[in-house]
Amino acid sequence: MTSSQPRPPLPRVSHRIGSIAESATLAVDAKAKALKAAGRPVIGFGAGEPDFPTPDYVVAAAVAAAQDPANHRYTPAGGLPDLKAAIVAKTERDSGFACAPENVLVTNGGKQAVYNTFAALLDPGDEVLLLAPYWTTYPEAIRLAGGEPVEVFADETQGYRVTVDQLESARTDHTKVLLFNSPANPTGAVYTPDQVRAIGRWAHEHGVWVVTDEIYEHLRYDGVPLASMPVEVPELVDTCVVLNGVAKTYAMTGWRVGWMIGPKDVVKAATNLQSHATSNVANVSQRAAVAALSGSLEAVTQMRTAFDRRRRTIVSMLNEIDGVECPTPEGAFYAYPSVKGVLGRTIRGRTPKTSVELAELILEEAEVAVVPGEAFGPSGYLRLSYALGDADLEEGVGRIQRLLGEAK
Repeated sequence: MTSSQPRPPLPRVSHRIGSIAESATLAVDAKAKALKAAGRPVIGFGAGEPDFPTPDYVVAAAVAAAQDPANHRYTPAGGLPDLKAAIVAKTERDSGFACAPENVLVTNGGKQAVYNTFAALLDPGDEVLLLAPYWTTYPEAIRLAGGEPVEVFADETQGYRVTVDQLESARTDHTKVLLFNSPANPTGAVYTPDQVRAIGRWAHEHGVWVVTDEIYEHLRYDGVPLASMPVEVPELVDTCVVLNGVAKTYAMTGWRVGWMIGPKDVVKAATNLQSHATSNVANVSQRAAVAALSGSLEAVTQMRTAFDRRRRTIVSMLNEIDGVECPTPEGAFYAYPSVKGVLGRTIRGRTPKTSVELAELILEEAEVAVVPGEAFGPSGYLRLSYALGDADLEEGVGRIQRLLGEAK
């Protein structure tokens, strides 16, 4: 008989979950809010969250829904029929893409739509071409689903838009999905219809699925057209998933309503997953989303006008800083300046070599919170959301101007 040996202690947290990086944008936002709560005059450019209240008619619909006992109970895990119908109608109205309710899964915000999609599509070892700079949640959702993100980077000289040649260079026998985002977070880049068609046809030719995130579809400026991938390349419909939600368009970040639109078998698989993970989205939020999608776009137009004004201001002010180059974003509500010309210079006795170090310096010395480029891909960049008030925007960028103006 062998003597029993004590078993080595097992990890307290699984490797799969322990390897997830914290959301950099939410971390910056939380730090800024904590400093403000402590009495520091911090201005935060971190979170992509409109500073406008949710439109009154949407709130009124939620109040009425909360008073209806029917909304106090479980409902279908995949979404209320009324909301699915509203999503179908809204999608055809706004992008020209026709789908059916069985192609729709309503999720707890856009992030769950992203994760559910990759969980339904990926097996271990499947590769996802990830356009970089990318939203910080994308690679984590891909890895959680067992996939491997493969970054395809386009810098400011390309307007942060990748080419078909770059995609083809990154494609391997393991490539299953291309993750596409236009208008894009964090850069505000918008692909032209010709570029969307070229990328979509390339994907179809090589049997690559496309997951296209269209959550910023209404936030486009200077007359830039909307180009939805399955509309521009209809032969992709059976291998394309469209992600969207109410958060950005209707100032409803806290209501947590997103959705995915895709082939019936993929949506059914993702619905099965959600039935075990979270079940239905809160009914009051779903009823509010019905009101948002079915109502007027007047409030959206007013918000976009304000964002456009702020966009012009922030780009102009950032480009006045020596060593900073900020392309004009055509969509969303982010500026993504290159700060490579500032790195390596001395500011108040410190010489930042990375955008992480520069962001820390800006927070500590100017009391302005920005997100470093490492959260979205390579170093050398900062992301600033201009979804905040005009006065705070001008004061915050003014502080950055004065601080970086000391660089030697």
